[in-house]
Amino acid sequence: YYLNGLYLHSVVEGGVAKLRAVATDGHRLALAEMIAPEGSAGTPGVIVPRKTVNEARRLLEDAGETVDLALSPQKVRFEFGGAALTSKVIDGNFPDYVRVIPRDNDRVMMVDNKLFAKAVDRVATISAEKSRSVRMAVDAGKCVLTVRNMEAGQAVEELELDYDGDAFELSFNARYLLDITDQISGGTMELRFGGPNDPALVLDPTDADVQYILMPLR
Repeated sequence: YYLNGLYLHSVVEGGVAKLRAVATDGHRLALAEMIAPEGSAGTPGVIVPRKTVNEARRLLEDAGETVDLALSPQKVRFEFGGAALTSKVIDGNFPDYVRVIPRDNDRVMMVDNKLFAKAVDRVATISAEKSRSVRMAVDAGKCVLTVRNMEAGQAVEELELDYDGDAFELSFNARYLLDITDQISGGTMELRFGGPNDPALVLDPTDADVQYILMPLR
């Protein structure tokens, strides 16, 4: 139940105070942060329910430049000018997410975000599996995406990319990959890989305040 929400908390890194939001379902993780706003020092870490987050996002679209946020160990309150949203928070301890963020992934791949998303979407159309598994074969200068289906056949896409390391292969859930590409604001996506069973780290070169972690399929 504690995974069904957004973990909102304050951290200090390199002497800089930040307000950070983290969400995970056990297979993937998203982290976004900002310089800590005034009054956020010592903010208690709370898990905001998913439904509350969705409502807050909807209200934020119509909000002005400033949103007031009040937190306690039991409740959270958003004030958007003429509207206010108050909710209980989830009673539980969020997992120690920091230890699962890859720090030593030394295989770095840079790829055009839109071209990658379109290629993944095309090959995934023939997938009959619930996981929508897409195999990524990465070699110097290229990535080959493959989906095999016993009934529908095989789909293959080849992409050019910026990578000059050793060849390797990994499989990922296509839907999870596309969810991340939807959030990349720039034209290029950066993927950092470790070993065959290590989580991949996905970064947006135009936004240093976001990170995405994705577990490969076995």
